[in-house]
Amino acid sequence: MWYNSRCYGQRNLVILVINVKEIYLWLVRLMSLLCARRHRNKVVYLLSFSDNLPFIKALAAALPADVDLLVFYRPEHEAAATHLAAAGITTRVFRDDLHFVWRGIPSLMQARLLFCDNYYAFLGGLWHPKNMRIVQMWHAAGAIKRFGWDDPTTSRRPKSDQRRFQAVYNQFDDYVVGSSAMGRVFANSYRVPFERMQILGYPRSDRLVNATWLAKTRQRVYRLAPELQDQRVILYAPTYRDGVTFRPPEGLVTALQQDPAAKVIVKLHPALADQTARLQQELGTQVVVAQHLSTTELLTVTETLITDYSSVAFDYSLLSNAHSLLFYLFDLPAYTQDPGVQADLFEWLPSPALQTAAELAAAIHADTATDFTKFNQHWNSANDGQATQRVIDRYVALLTN
Repeated sequence: MWYNSRCYGQRNLVILVINVKEIYLWLVRLMSLLCARRHRNKVVYLLSFSDNLPFIKALAAALPADVDLLVFYRPEHEAAATHLAAAGITTRVFRDDLHFVWRGIPSLMQARLLFCDNYYAFLGGLWHPKNMRIVQMWHAAGAIKRFGWDDPTTSRRPKSDQRRFQAVYNQFDDYVVGSSAMGRVFANSYRVPFERMQILGYPRSDRLVNATWLAKTRQRVYRLAPELQDQRVILYAPTYRDGVTFRPPEGLVTALQQDPAAKVIVKLHPALADQTARLQQELGTQVVVAQHLSTTELLTVTETLITDYSSVAFDYSLLSNAHSLLFYLFDLPAYTQDPGVQADLFEWLPSPALQTAAELAAAIHADTATDFTKFNQHWNSANDGQATQRVIDRYVALLTN
């Protein structure tokens, strides 16, 4: 009886959560309909990643005088918002709450252009006027893991969840991508027409081939971590496994120590601080603790990047200092089941998949250069340093027309 009662309570809780989501989307829909006739004289940018600030500032400078730019940002990106505000750009914090419905949606409905850098659930309820273009900018140049409908877990979700997901996917008029390959991933994963893909390049990738930015960034890295200068830097940066406790595989530390002259940096997700500290302790004098430097900054001085399913690989391959890229897929059988990897993964990986610590150790010791030519042709064909200008040219032209 106790078990049945508990199950009944859990079922009611699930139903309540679903109903709350549905009610919230209904409120978004209602408010957007009430504001449907507002004059559209804004460009709105939804920010949940802070690595596209140069594009946002360039966009603000290129807009016609009668068009305002408004950036809604997630609370954890207060520093980015302060940076934009210092450049004269209007910013507002936003959460998925009633305050955003009452105050945020009316402002958002003034947008002729709405840029998004992520999946935003509230878009599933938004009434989409014909004269508002919603553009997905995304935050990664490529995809190793599956997402959307390609994620095996999606088909097991309740039908109500699936409807909400597809409602969001359908809202995007354009998907800005850096290659046909990424366009096909979006078209398949989101079940949207390939014609919506705009192969203009990712503005955030421009800096990775910009000599001035690279020089300044390396200068900052060496100032904060001088022990990295003139050394082989090995960066271990695996993806964050949502809902999974990351346990460093047996033999990882020994493998990372294969080049005793190298400096090793471990960059795990902030939620995995305990595991990071443990790995750093075991690595001893070889490890460099660089907590004040971002992964992107560290990539600019990295000779060997070790990752698994992270999109950091697509950024690294564009850098002039990129020497070797190693994919340590120690949990590949399990990861293939949930969330899954791209079906053609092994056709375009630029180096062999490593599944054991012994294979990783041998690859670090060999220090063989990776040929990124085909990899970049596949994923980074439009990420040539001119993406910001192409994106701005396209969408400012739409505003003036």
